[in-house]
Formats: sequence, C-alpha cells, structure tokens
Amino acid sequence: MKRKIKDFAERFTVQEIKDIVIADIILILAFSFILSTGFGGIFSISSNPGFASKFIEYLSISAFVVSVSFVLHEMMHKFVAQHYGAIAGFRTSPTGLMITGLSSLFGFLIGIPGATMIYAHNFSKRQEGIVSLAGPLTNFVIFALFAAMSFALHPAASTYFAALISLTLFINILLALYNMLPIFPLDGSKIFAWNKAIYILMMGVIFILAYIFVPYFFTDMIYMVVIALIFSMLYRHVLF
Repeated sequence: MKRKIKDFAERFTVQEIKDIVIADIILILAFSFILSTGFGGIFSISSNPGFASKFIEYLSISAFVVSVSFVLHEMMHKFVAQHYGAIAGFRTSPTGLMITGLSSLFGFLIGIPGATMIYAHNFSKRQEGIVSLAGPLTNFVIFALFAAMSFALHPAASTYFAALISLTLFINILLALYNMLPIFPLDGSKIFAWNKAIYILMMGVIFILAYIFVPYFFTDMIYMVVIALIFSMLYRHVLF
C-alpha cells in the first residue's frame, strides 16, 4: 500500500500541482462571477443588489463542482497517457488564464486556463483518441452519478444541495460539449480523427442529456459554447 501511494505521488511534480491549483482557482472565480451576474457581467452589478451574497453562495458551490469536474477531467488525460507510456503533466497558460478571467467579467466564459501536456513519440491514432476520450468520459461519469443522486434525493434535497447538483450537471455537460468540439487541439478533433462513429455517438448523447437534465441551462450552455468556440478559433488563428 505504501509503495502504491509513493508511486502515485511521484506522478506529480510540485510545479504541476501549483499549476492545477492556480487554474482551478481561476475557473472557480470565473464560474462564480458569471453565475452571480448572468450574461450582463460587470455591467449588471450595479443593478444587482444581491450580487455579493450570490457570489459568496456560488463560490462555495463552485469550489467543489469545478474542482471535481475540471481536475478529474485533466487527470484522466494524464493517467491514461501515462498508461500508454507517455510523459504527461498539467501546465497553465498565462494567456489562457487571462482570457478565462477577463471573459467571465463580460458575462461569458472561455475556459482555457491550461491543459495536460502529453509527450509521446509513438502514439497511434487510436491511443491518442482514447487519451482524448478519457476527459469527456470522466465528465459523463460525474454527470451520471449526480443525475442518479438527483433522482434519489428529490425532493428531499435541501435548496443548497439541489443547486450543487444542478451546477454539477451543467458544468460537466458543458465541459464535455466544449471539449468534444472538432477544433484542434480540443479532444474532439482527435476523437473524430480516430473514430467518427464514437464521436457522433458522444455528441448525440451530450445533446440529449443536456436537453433532458439541464433544460434550464440548455440555451445558456449553447450560447457559451458558441461564444467560446468563436474566440477559441480566433485565438488559434483558425478563422484568420
């Protein structure tokens, strides 16, 4: 047991842990701000007298939800890549951190604080596809667990816990959808190149789950993904 714990700990460097924590904190603050202000962003604070209390409430919820959803997504990329013999570790992007924070101030979110960097010389298209699939699949598993929890506890769940479940469903389906977009270097581009049938199945399931379980967030989710996609393409010089 001690050996297994030591092996697990050795998978991480101090720098990687710092980067994960920084990225997680920025995402937590960004989601909390958007949920507190809506799409008005900083322009709606003056007309939102309950902003401070909303922000504190969402901060406590987001701290759990974002940490579980984002960190596990990235770690599964890392662990599956290491399983195939690659060197993998999470790294923040200074530009991405800035974009993530600034976009939230204006009422939408481009969540690109960093990514799991993978170094491999002999990855096959299948292995690369499976490593990419590990992230969105992790969000599916989290989504399924909390959806089951929602059915099991409703209507016994407290208002706070109900909000936590709703936000968990929303963020995980949002992360899965955004990362499944077929734009390099997002996960979807590699999954699509590896197996188009799996890609189409995944996207179909995402839209069905979003429509059924988070109808109150469905329009917002599509709006955020479209805005994020446009800016992401501009950032990566795909459009120009």
